[in-house]
Amino acid sequence: MSKPHRVPYPPLLLTPMKSLKKTSASLPHTGIALPFVLLAVGLLSGCQLEPTTKNVLELPPITGFPQPTIAPPPDTVEEIQPKLADITAREFAIAKDSGIVGGLAEITVQAGDTLPDIARHFGLGYNDITIANPVINPWTPEAGARVMLPLRFILPDAPRKGIVLNLANMRLFYYSSKQPDAVFTYPIGIGREGWNTPLGQTTIVAKTVKPTWTVPESIRREHAAKGDHLPKTVPPGPYNPLGDYALPLGFGNYLVHGTNKPYGVGMQVSHGCVRLYPEDIEVLFKKTSVGTPVRIIHQPYMTAWDGDMLYLEAHEPLPKWAGQKERQQKSLLKQLRQTADERGVTVDWEKVDRILQRADGIPTPILTASPELPELVAQVPEVQHPEHFYGQPVVPELTDSDLVLIVADFDNELTAQQLAAMLSHQGPPIPARQIEKDGSYQVIAGPFKDQKEAESVAHRIKMDFEIDAKLGMMTIQ
Repeated sequence: MSKPHRVPYPPLLLTPMKSLKKTSASLPHTGIALPFVLLAVGLLSGCQLEPTTKNVLELPPITGFPQPTIAPPPDTVEEIQPKLADITAREFAIAKDSGIVGGLAEITVQAGDTLPDIARHFGLGYNDITIANPVINPWTPEAGARVMLPLRFILPDAPRKGIVLNLANMRLFYYSSKQPDAVFTYPIGIGREGWNTPLGQTTIVAKTVKPTWTVPESIRREHAAKGDHLPKTVPPGPYNPLGDYALPLGFGNYLVHGTNKPYGVGMQVSHGCVRLYPEDIEVLFKKTSVGTPVRIIHQPYMTAWDGDMLYLEAHEPLPKWAGQKERQQKSLLKQLRQTADERGVTVDWEKVDRILQRADGIPTPILTASPELPELVAQVPEVQHPEHFYGQPVVPELTDSDLVLIVADFDNELTAQQLAAMLSHQGPPIPARQIEKDGSYQVIAGPFKDQKEAESVAHRIKMDFEIDAKLGMMTIQ
């Protein structure tokens, strides 16, 4: 398996070039804070004209959307997505009288893995895998670590028809009339604070292949304030944040679409639209049609029966709804007391409290004498490690006289690896690796075909990471 962040090199020299008058950044040597993670995946994305503060509760008239453009479906849309071994992901059978699907699993980390790569391969978002594995560094997990795959989901309390988007766990559920006993579920990226994805009911009003992004003036102003001047339109291609498929909705300028920054899925990073992994939006695009109903909800606390056992799944409410947390938890407890009385069962209230405090999105049984989470984890199956995770970046080795960018120097190897991994997972990817040099660790991006390409990438690094990279030449001794 390729190791994208550590490439063995012969002795080498990095020769700075004066044509790009910048200096490498000095970052904290103890680690890169969460804002850098958000910057790494969250920029140049958005669909609506202005920030919204309201929920859309009614279906407005449909105006101004493009005529549908529908690509011919492949023989089997499932071929678009990664082939998995030993586990089910994305499509689940719904058992009769059950509101819970899927199962937990785990995988052992190998050198060069990142949690975002693992998450994407198994149909999970950044939020899913990091919250379920809080002690593991997302970008530099230690080889041999065991990663929980939280692939069990309680279905939202909503009609099982068309698309249901639950913002609280950043997940889309699609119920097809052609497959009434199944649900398709995908992780999503949603609007960040101030650009919240609205709640409400609507429909898909068009289907567009290879969409052109008309950049809203509000987003152009936001980027211009940072010195990043966006064009009025962005054509299809690697720099288009809408990806290859877009499903316009019936309110505002909101879309369900793909992305050129797949590792922002599972984060609040868009300007209000809903983004999916490229492989997931392609399947959803081909399964849905104009007129498919779409319901957007925020349900951080969900319960479901599986046989004789009652389960609770808890998520931290999104910031916009944080003020409703106490009221929502009181409503949940009232519901559980009523359910316990009706079913003649006993709820372990201390366990309920622990699950609410944990808020990790893992459905956990809550009746007395039911197993605790550690017991559940001890019983989960281990998934076979694939030769290569779907979509995982492969960083090419450098050769003599390659044009590169010297991004940063660190005293700490893990910090350098982390920045290199984040650069490699940009959209489009920026090939990067860390190299030990004179007792420190340099992050090197490249190779680049010419100075123009290198300068363009240096600009992106400046905008996304606030780091000044400098141009250099690789010399292998």
